[in-house]
Amino acid sequence: MLPVVALVGRPNVGKSTLFNVLTRSRDALVADMPGVTRDRHYGVCRTGERPFVVVDTGGLSGVEEAMDVLTAKQVRLAIEEANVLVFVVDARDGLLPQDYAILNELRRSGKTIIAAVNKTDGLEEEAVLAEFSAFGVGNILPLSAAHNRGTSDLIALILPLLPADEESTTEADGEDGSIRVAIVGRPNAGKSTLINRLLGEERLIVSDVAGTTRDPIRVPLERDGKRYTLIDTAGIRRKARVEEAVEKFSVIKTLQSIAAAQVVVVMIDARENLADQDLTLIGYAMDEGRALVIAINKWDGLDKYQRDECQRALDRRLVFVEWAKQVFISALHGSGMSELMRAVVRAHAAATKVLVSSELTKTLEKAYESYQPPLVNGHAPKLRFAHPGGTNPPTIVIHGSRTKHIAPAYQRYLENFFRKRYRLEGTPIRIAFRESENPYAGRKKVLTKEQQKKARRRLSDLIKRTR
Repeated sequence: MLPVVALVGRPNVGKSTLFNVLTRSRDALVADMPGVTRDRHYGVCRTGERPFVVVDTGGLSGVEEAMDVLTAKQVRLAIEEANVLVFVVDARDGLLPQDYAILNELRRSGKTIIAAVNKTDGLEEEAVLAEFSAFGVGNILPLSAAHNRGTSDLIALILPLLPADEESTTEADGEDGSIRVAIVGRPNAGKSTLINRLLGEERLIVSDVAGTTRDPIRVPLERDGKRYTLIDTAGIRRKARVEEAVEKFSVIKTLQSIAAAQVVVVMIDARENLADQDLTLIGYAMDEGRALVIAINKWDGLDKYQRDECQRALDRRLVFVEWAKQVFISALHGSGMSELMRAVVRAHAAATKVLVSSELTKTLEKAYESYQPPLVNGHAPKLRFAHPGGTNPPTIVIHGSRTKHIAPAYQRYLENFFRKRYRLEGTPIRIAFRESENPYAGRKKVLTKEQQKKARRRLSDLIKRTR
């Protein structure tokens, strides 16, 4: 599971700005695609060698952030969930009693604490650190989140403090040979009912009360000769409907489950309108590069008009994941189960498909011949060859010249071309461009002795003709 880092501090010290920098919220993989939303207070930092979940506790404390912010149940739970606590303070405000109160609460948790002194722009850093050294925190560093200064040092300080994740290492190696499937969705979408139907027994608590499942539950399954590990997670609900603080941490569990899975099944309640929370889950899966299957549950309870309306909504709002298979099921009555598992197997096979460099290069040449990229300053980008860069998701590395000028529309064209050629249904594709260096650039042309003789003869003949 992904480790958790919590950002804690007074209001307006820059926690949200630091969160945006660490998670690169504005640069998310599908942030520019219509219909994708992001949660402002949970994210994954992938800048360093190892990813980790980042929680902005400022967003967890409700509308009002009072001086006794750490007495709120939400923030106490954030501290309990976290492996490392980043205590954010404002260098311009100096030491305040509220900071000491927060620090004392953090120390009671026994967790590792890093003091991040923010907003040090224009200040003498040595003097600032000397003032805040009164905290007695061993790990302290200055930064400016607004200008992205010092954040790389913060990440470098966090990484060695994170616990070893032996479970993820084992899973990544695929030693058990099973397909890891995370089943995610809003509360009461039918996730636990689906797992019980697949297992044929009541393994998980099923209730009409939304949010019955809170911790990820892993269940082994063997079906039609294939082995799976099903991961059921707590549902994500709208914040306005959250009554218990513990419900908010279902987002952390969901992020961890998606990261641990190979295939993500997003369950959507056909009786309810497609919500932003559903799109947020799909966005999380795409950010992690996971294979995706969309299961529309409770389909059997709709009449023809309702089904047509639901299908139109799906077609309109899920256009950015048109490559993901949509399966209509009834977890309660068992319809659509075989089709769902076939879609999972196909998505997993596509995500782990081994691609060959020679075939990729041939496909690239065909794509380039069919439609060349637009000219840039009178010159067309050249695409020379391609090779695989990894699986789950399939990554294709393309080498050429002027590749940094490749337009997003042309990149999508290449993605669709490769997807159709290799039948990569149910998985995102990542394309990385590399600028090929000219091996002769900067080298002086050296003539052989024979070439030198010919050149002298030509020069001599030219001189004779001009006399």
